[in-house]
Order: sequence, then C-alpha cells, then structure tokens
Amino acid sequence: MVNEGDYWKKIEQFFVDTFDTEKNPPIETLLFLIGLQELGSGQQKYTKEDKVNLIHIAVCRLLEPFGYYKFTHYEDGWPQYDKLEELPELRPNEQSLLMKKAIIQYFQEEELI
Repeated sequence: MVNEGDYWKKIEQFFVDTFDTEKNPPIETLLFLIGLQELGSGQQKYTKEDKVNLIHIAVCRLLEPFGYYKFTHYEDGWPQYDKLEELPELRPNEQSLLMKKAIIQYFQEEELI
C-alpha cells in the first residue's frame, strides 16, 4: 500500500516535471496551478486579484469532497462555489496537512498520479 508521503512526492515531482517548478514548491504554487487547471483558460497574464481568485477556486474544488463547498455554476467563465460549512479552526500545520490530503485526493480522482 502506498502511503500519503509517497503520493506527495509523486505530486511534487509532477509539478516539477510539468510546470518546471522548483523542488518542493510552496503549497500556494500548487493551489495556483490547480486553480488554473480548474479554470481551464491556460497560461496568460493574470492580475493579482485573479491570482488570489485562482487559489480560491483551487481551495473550493479541493475541499468540495470534504463537504465544505459545492460547485454551483460558471460566471464569466469562472467556477462559482457556495460555502456549505465553515472550516474548523486549524493550526497552520493542520491546515497544511488538510490541503495536502485534499491535493492527493484530487490527483487520484483526476488520475494524474
């Protein structure tokens, strides 16, 4: 059985190979790239606000299977989500673990690893 640490290494390598990111990219970089994938608009110039929105799209998409968000529709080509449940108060390391778990699940669902 493959453990989460092994999956995480595969995911980091995927980003290094696919997007030429640095080794051990920050989680924000991964979220931005997942947001781009979910938006489906490809590489282009984005404003700072757009970049924040792309990260938000990724967070919503990643936490949707956990029951925190639900996709509702597209508006001006951007996916829209409703918040279903407040996230629990988490310490920074717990937030990081939750996001890593959600990214692993996303990669498995999308059959990227």
